[in-house]
Amino acid sequence: MDFGFGRADEDFRADAREWLSGHLIGAYAELAGAGGPGSEHLGAGVRRDWERELGSGGWIGLGWECAEGAYGNRVGSLTQQVVWAEEYARVRAPGRVGHIGENLLAPTLIAAGDEAQRRRFLPAIARGEELWCQGYSEPEAGSDLAGLRTVAVRDGGGYRVSGQKIWTSLAGEADWCFVLARTDPGERRHRGLSFLLVPMDQPGRIEVRPIRQMSGTAEFNEVFFDGALAPHVVGGEGAGWRVAMGLLARERGVSTLVQQIGFAAELAAVLAAAVRGGAVRDPVLREQLMRQWAELQVMRWNALRTLGAAGDAGAPSVAKLLWGGWHQRLGELAMRVRGAAAALGPVDWSARAPYELDALQRLFLFTRADTLYGGSDEIQRNIIAERVLGLPRLER
Repeated sequence: MDFGFGRADEDFRADAREWLSGHLIGAYAELAGAGGPGSEHLGAGVRRDWERELGSGGWIGLGWECAEGAYGNRVGSLTQQVVWAEEYARVRAPGRVGHIGENLLAPTLIAAGDEAQRRRFLPAIARGEELWCQGYSEPEAGSDLAGLRTVAVRDGGGYRVSGQKIWTSLAGEADWCFVLARTDPGERRHRGLSFLLVPMDQPGRIEVRPIRQMSGTAEFNEVFFDGALAPHVVGGEGAGWRVAMGLLARERGVSTLVQQIGFAAELAAVLAAAVRGGAVRDPVLREQLMRQWAELQVMRWNALRTLGAAGDAGAPSVAKLLWGGWHQRLGELAMRVRGAAAALGPVDWSARAPYELDALQRLFLFTRADTLYGGSDEIQRNIIAERVLGLPRLER
């Protein structure tokens, strides 16, 4: 595949590089590389300020399919979006706390929302002023999203939402949550669901409980709704499944390439640890390191192949299967190259801090979940079997 950058792309790169060098300073620079998977808890306040900084430069919403400047954002071609992601990763800018609003909610509003909703929410996202979280999974409806139990009843011009969501990233920082709830109790499964927008600042109506992980940190949360007001429904009542599935299909493309840039940096850190400790001399470990590198190149080529493609029902599931297993194997390899030293933390144990982890240890523990969250491997294989291969649907 010939994937190159033209003159306009390189001009765009120079602009991005100049802006980042002038703004990624002070407290922002101190958070270099922080805030990604496994370290979402780091520097949330500073990273929120960084969102506003990005918004002031127009860098939020490059991929939105709307007229340039309509919501205060720049609009870039697919290649320019890749350029921005590469430059952002090159300087190790802080992990984004606004990515759910920018990359999931905003494109959904552009595709399925009404003009009033777009004008209400897109400018605030583009300025980095309002953060979002996603209310999909539930304790008994994680991969089986159609089995959710959260309900919403009409109340004037809006809805009252009651139920529980789980594994909700950034719920403690978010201003709004988009929630999939059942608005027609007479329907089953994917029918009778609606896509609702819920403000999180509702004391007594919404409770957020952090979920402590085995890494000692809390990257995501449980969220309890007790009659919380949802003043907006996207796509109309009962259209929630269609809107929700459209949103999930947007979790690929450029975002997949951005993810792989982070993977490359993690692989480089594992390789450096292997060289420092001498593990690279082990022919088995050396072969495993080379395999990880080769598989990452395949993932990149696959992402480039499907970049901007529409109508491929299996592409998101194939991508998820590829990166979930790859990242989990990288976490295991990070411990293997360290040998017995992998069991030791970076500082001595104390009653105040029972244990601390270094970056590679956090990588290992976090990646245990890679084949579960975002749709388990079993669910992805079912999707490929049913929607691509045409095999009989699984009875539910």
